[in-house]
Amino acid sequence: MTSVKIVVAGGFGVGKTTFVGSVSEITPLTTEAMMTVASTDVDDLSHVPDKSTTTVAMDFGRITLEKDLILYLFGTPGQHRFWFMWDDLIQGAIGAVVLVDTRRLADSFPAVDYFEASGLPFVIGINGFYGQFPHRSKDVSEALAISPDVPVIPCDARNRESTKATLVTLVEHAMSVQAGARY
Repeated sequence: MTSVKIVVAGGFGVGKTTFVGSVSEITPLTTEAMMTVASTDVDDLSHVPDKSTTTVAMDFGRITLEKDLILYLFGTPGQHRFWFMWDDLIQGAIGAVVLVDTRRLADSFPAVDYFEASGLPFVIGINGFYGQFPHRSKDVSEALAISPDVPVIPCDARNRESTKATLVTLVEHAMSVQAGARY
């Protein structure tokens, strides 16, 4: 039996909790707190007006990909004030999924920069809000100015098969990065 740790990261309101919840075979552990008036000047809700809760520590889920491969998922909080936890959350991880919302791509730059600097393999999951993917993966890759080696794939964070495919892409990418590092 092999178990691996994966981090699901991204900006505020991109769908990290939804991603973990849609694919986890256990009831996910979430640390959702009600948003209050105090965060009104801090958190931009213009693109997620129905958002009423936010992750304040992490989300945790588990998925068995094969009988001998279990993935443990750790979703990060998205707001800058909680980023101090990211260093701890990535310890022991084989890679990360960075979810992006193309309606506010600039919110993705800090997460992308973080994982590039950490050296942890990552993939970009373009979360298709309302089932729409208005931008091609290649265009998102160019807009984020990431290495062409980083997989960029459409992902519906609400859909188990889509999130599972994103995780498989990450595991394959992490394995190829690891294999390349050996030579």
